[in-house]
Amino acid sequence: MRFRNSGGPGVSRRNFIRTAGTVLAAPAILRWTRAYAQTPTIKVGHVSPVTGPLAGFAEANDYILEGIRKSLSAIDNNGKSWTIEVISKDSQSNPNRAAEVAADLILKDEVDIIVAASTPDTVNPVSDQAEVNGTPCITTDCPWQPYFFGRNGNPEQGFETTYHFFWGLEDVIGAFLSLWDNPNVGKKVGGLFPNDADGNAWGDPERGFPKPLSDAGYSLTDPGRYQPMSDDFSAQISAFKAAGAEIVTGNMIPPDFATFWSQAGQQGLKPRIVTIGKALLFPSVIASLGERGIGLSSEIWWSPNHPFSSSLTDESARDLAEGYVKATNRPWTQPIGFKHALFEVVADVVKRSADLDDPAAIVEAIKATSMKTIVGAVDWSKGPVKNVTKTPLVAGQWQNVNGKPDLVITTNKTAPDIPVGGELILL
Repeated sequence: MRFRNSGGPGVSRRNFIRTAGTVLAAPAILRWTRAYAQTPTIKVGHVSPVTGPLAGFAEANDYILEGIRKSLSAIDNNGKSWTIEVISKDSQSNPNRAAEVAADLILKDEVDIIVAASTPDTVNPVSDQAEVNGTPCITTDCPWQPYFFGRNGNPEQGFETTYHFFWGLEDVIGAFLSLWDNPNVGKKVGGLFPNDADGNAWGDPERGFPKPLSDAGYSLTDPGRYQPMSDDFSAQISAFKAAGAEIVTGNMIPPDFATFWSQAGQQGLKPRIVTIGKALLFPSVIASLGERGIGLSSEIWWSPNHPFSSSLTDESARDLAEGYVKATNRPWTQPIGFKHALFEVVADVVKRSADLDDPAAIVEAIKATSMKTIVGAVDWSKGPVKNVTKTPLVAGQWQNVNGKPDLVITTNKTAPDIPVGGELILL
């Protein structure tokens, strides 16, 4: 049990849960005394997909968390030094598992703050568990619409304890349209949208791709939702060929795209541009595709060329990326920046909270966040809806640079302060 404001968000619910069972009595008493410890500790639960089809998002976890733990060993709050302890658990790329480990972190580990990253499959169930238990929660790596509306969010009310920073579908659509703006490419697009939270949001007639593409003069062929981990994309390929699609887009997990792209080659589908969200973020995926990986394109949330630096370590985006490459002998990946930024925000919140023993005070500190991070500004006062703030987005292409695949920013119309590194090359 912790000291709380009687009217704070989620307090009555969590107090009930915490005090309903005597098994929690001993840990609860310890909470009362920690503020008097020589170096008190704030517990932060962390959930991400270390295994399963989304594991690429967590590839850099060990490196980032090792560096973060050093930076979080002494955070000043109201004149006293606090240590931030990070307890990390694997969602296994499964929404049910994500909810389960989030509940464990909240009710068994008794974390003070919970954070999560990497697609709605992880972010949403973790946020839902935090909301129902009144636990302060910060998430990222998921477009804000599937996060907010996927959780049945009401723009007029928002949520009580759960906050999110990332870009939105309007940003990725704008970046893709800018990427495709080429007089040599027809405006016929084939859409690949799975039957999951991301796919349903991207393919939504109003909030997703169909309406803005139509408004921009593009014809979208959408054969309907396919089941994730499908082994046959013949129907989609036939529909795209019949429509004369010169662009293929969508949001897919890596195994699904690999299957589609292999079958597309076998069945003679030859688009001029292929721009896929999620699946094409990772160098390992591109390497696995061999020569057919070069020329594919995707959104770019973060890169070594982003002009931002860490509020925790003063590292530039390039410093962080090159440090990872040197330490692991692996190419940099986009989630590195956002995983680091997640803990930048946590540290800033801990510094500013009026009372670290009161979840309501921590939520107030999250709500009041206005800072610069390694992925850009994080400021929840700016919307677009309550509990959400946006970060910049550009787009680019995997190109052969010095004999290796490299993700090159080829359009920055949606975020002009992020420099372009080359021009799009048609397939």
